[in-house]
Amino acid sequence: MKIKEAVSHGTELLEKAGICEAKIDAFLLFEAVTGISRAEFFLNPEKELSPELIEKYNEFIKRRSLHEPCQYILGSCWFYGLEFSVNENVLIPRQDTEVLVEEALNCVPENASVLDLCTGSGAIAVAMKAARPDLTVLAVDLSEAALNVAKQNAEQNGVDVRFLRSDLFAAIDPSEKFDLIVSNPPYISNTEYEFLMPEVKEFEPPLALVAGEEGLDIYRRLVAEAPEHLKENGVLLVEIGCSQGGPVSELFREAGFRNLKVLKDLAGLDRVVFGRCVLVSQ
Repeated sequence: MKIKEAVSHGTELLEKAGICEAKIDAFLLFEAVTGISRAEFFLNPEKELSPELIEKYNEFIKRRSLHEPCQYILGSCWFYGLEFSVNENVLIPRQDTEVLVEEALNCVPENASVLDLCTGSGAIAVAMKAARPDLTVLAVDLSEAALNVAKQNAEQNGVDVRFLRSDLFAAIDPSEKFDLIVSNPPYISNTEYEFLMPEVKEFEPPLALVAGEEGLDIYRRLVAEAPEHLKENGVLLVEIGCSQGGPVSELFREAGFRNLKVLKDLAGLDRVVFGRCVLVSQ
């Protein structure tokens, strides 16, 4: 089979399966399997593919036609300029979360201590440490399988991050205080979960997505307990769903946080809540 025929056939199968960006995904998977760049593809479209490459490409197309995300098929994705390994044990890092990383890096002082709760793939913790080697970063997750992925990502990106299995703050030494706590916790409501696209609902881990009837269960615990683990004037930053700016900000107020602000993502939607802990931690 010629390379132009392979990509055309792959695109057709994905279109029939209802994949929105069928042409883009078909070529992405083709490039990953063959190593043939877009430039080479257009220069030599009649080039023949080996049976082995055709078989591998067809396998990838079949998986994508079942709505498995390309990132899981390829086992990696890019976030904040770094490559991360991903699998079914972790969420795929989204570009929206880079808003959280940017704000965190902007507000954290030199040589600060950072706690990343619900770290998942480790994207936030690793990105921050890579950008700011002066930071001391502890990354926490309830899932041992997710932590294994996060540790791999720290190693492959050459950063020193400490990891701990914990249900939010439960296993963290109470005497350890942080300048900054960041988190992209589960925030999908039970109802919203039922209507998620199959790429998310059928492949990404529910433990990292769903947080009760209103999607606020994790925020309630996290925000209420955070002041006991922050230094004076420490900052809490959390990613939120686009409709959660109001209710999550109210949880911040109830917990004593000040200087509250809600940051928007590139689409202009509410994405991050910022609060400063003005009381000395006890």
